[in-house]
Amino acid sequence: MSNNKPFSYSKIFVIGGGFFALMLVWTFYNAYMPLILGDYIESKAIRGSIMGLDNLLAVLLIPIIGAWSDKIETRIGNRLPFLVVGMPIAAIFFILIPYGATISLWALIIVDIIFLFAMTIYRAPVISLMPDHTPIKKRSTANGIINFMGGVGAIAALFGLSKLYGVDKTYPFIVAGLILVLTFIILYFTIDRNPPYSSKTGDELDEALASKSFFHSLGKLKAPDFRGHLFILIAIFIYFIGYTGIEAQFTTYAVEYLKMDESAAGTTLGFFSLAFVLFAIPAGLLGSKLSKGGVMLIGLILLPLIFISIPFLPLIPFENQTLLLQGVLFLGGIAWSFINVQAYPLVADLGGKSRIGFFTGLYYLFSMASAIIAPGLLGLVMDWFTHPALFFGAAVSFFIAFYFLRKGTIMVKKSDLPA
Repeated sequence: MSNNKPFSYSKIFVIGGGFFALMLVWTFYNAYMPLILGDYIESKAIRGSIMGLDNLLAVLLIPIIGAWSDKIETRIGNRLPFLVVGMPIAAIFFILIPYGATISLWALIIVDIIFLFAMTIYRAPVISLMPDHTPIKKRSTANGIINFMGGVGAIAALFGLSKLYGVDKTYPFIVAGLILVLTFIILYFTIDRNPPYSSKTGDELDEALASKSFFHSLGKLKAPDFRGHLFILIAIFIYFIGYTGIEAQFTTYAVEYLKMDESAAGTTLGFFSLAFVLFAIPAGLLGSKLSKGGVMLIGLILLPLIFISIPFLPLIPFENQTLLLQGVLFLGGIAWSFINVQAYPLVADLGGKSRIGFFTGLYYLFSMASAIIAPGLLGLVMDWFTHPALFFGAAVSFFIAFYFLRKGTIMVKKSDLPA
């Protein structure tokens, strides 16, 4: 019956534009906020901990907002109200970050918290738009498109905004903020108010408050029937420790240890995102043909091996060490596409049609919970064992995640995990 419902790749690309803007802002923020904090704080562990504490608000609210967006009914639909509130406010306060940094550490942190709160309001709803508009069998492919657009945003941040940062530290924040506003306007006039693959449920989620329904359903993950679901989410939590730690601390490693300038550090990290963009759609197609979990497991073996090699690159007699590092990061981006493109569709499939927002919230609960501890944890590892230890710590997280993901996918029945 769902095969007769409309499906538009053009709409998926428009929705992908929302992810483009989100990743443009988020990638630049994660790469350069530790350096901005470095003007006030020397310790990498403390800088990382502040980055992590910033995400605490997001972890607490995103799952609740995701579940709430499944339930709310308004004239403009159930997802769009959150975009109307969150995206413009996020744009304004992202633009204000460098100005807050010139006043004091506390001014910077206050602006930062408001920015993150606004991002939290719209993040789960904007990502939920993809499964709302996509049948289950096409979700890996559609998510490949979404991740392609997000990867383009990451590339634009690390290659484009990084260059602007070298010219004037306020320019990239202004440009990214304006792009976020423009994306909101396009989404507002394009997405369906009543998407074809979204439906309301009349079961346990009918409590009056979204927060109550979320925590009620979260408790179900303890049941034996949901043990495999829980292991999959734990795997996502663990490997995001490694990924988020690298994302937050790489520019610190490059600037303080390799003595790169700030723009070059961001550009070098951009090769990771470039490979992700180029291989996002092929990885999505691969996940549609094979199993999503199986493709993820391949990536969870390859990526830590690549990270482990990075501290040894200076021992290789290669004239251009920066180019060598960029090449290795490019390979890492390919491995990351195998993991990240499959992860969200895998979790969304667990929710069926009626709990897409709820499981979207769970995905972000577990992935962003990592962001609370990862920057500080790997920053502490760097403080204790020097900068290169960053990559060994990240590798360990991916190997552990492999175990939990393999165990989880085995426990969950095939009928619960459409290919």
